[in-house]
Amino acid sequence: MNISNYFWYFTSAIPPRLCDDIIKYGLSQSETMARTGGYGDKKLSKQEIKNMKRKRNSDLVWLNEPWIYKELHPYIHQANRAAGWNFEWDSSELCQFTKYKLNQFYDWHCDSWDKPYDRKNPNNPEHGKIRKLSMTCQLTDGSEYEGGELEFDFRNYDPHMREEAKHLRQAKEILPKGSIIVFPSFVWHRVKPIIKGVRYSLVMWNLGYPFK
Repeated sequence: MNISNYFWYFTSAIPPRLCDDIIKYGLSQSETMARTGGYGDKKLSKQEIKNMKRKRNSDLVWLNEPWIYKELHPYIHQANRAAGWNFEWDSSELCQFTKYKLNQFYDWHCDSWDKPYDRKNPNNPEHGKIRKLSMTCQLTDGSEYEGGELEFDFRNYDPHMREEAKHLRQAKEILPKGSIIVFPSFVWHRVKPIIKGVRYSLVMWNLGYPFK
């Protein structure tokens, strides 16, 4: 899909106090090891964990608090209009409170799948839908850690025409605490390894029926 804007951002949109509240609440919950989609919820062997951590190594907590959605949804709607995507979406998955500690990272990936969700129960609000818009809220100020850069790879080009200066983009606009970035879920991105400190973020995937 050709698009004019690969992401849309809001610098320092969320008050620091609210960021601290989300961090405090996230840290009070039981965390789990982050997984990539191919591993599902099954019990993993040591080799599977080792293989997975070559691509993704971070810790997370799933949150489903109405006050968080109420705060962040308006920015997703605004970005969807302002960027010119105008994707139809009507629900969100659980929020992912993510903790990136020393040497933790998430290598190149996109958030969308090749098929809609099959939740077995057709009454499940996620059934038959796909991820259309991804959102990351920066809960930690960029001065509190080193590394952990969010980068995008704009892959709509012929391989021999790749120019890193044009196609590899670091999202420096969201380094200030409380900043928000929204992008189509099919856009490739990564979080580089943390060198110092800890980076906290909140990720939300927003769903709609497949594009027509």
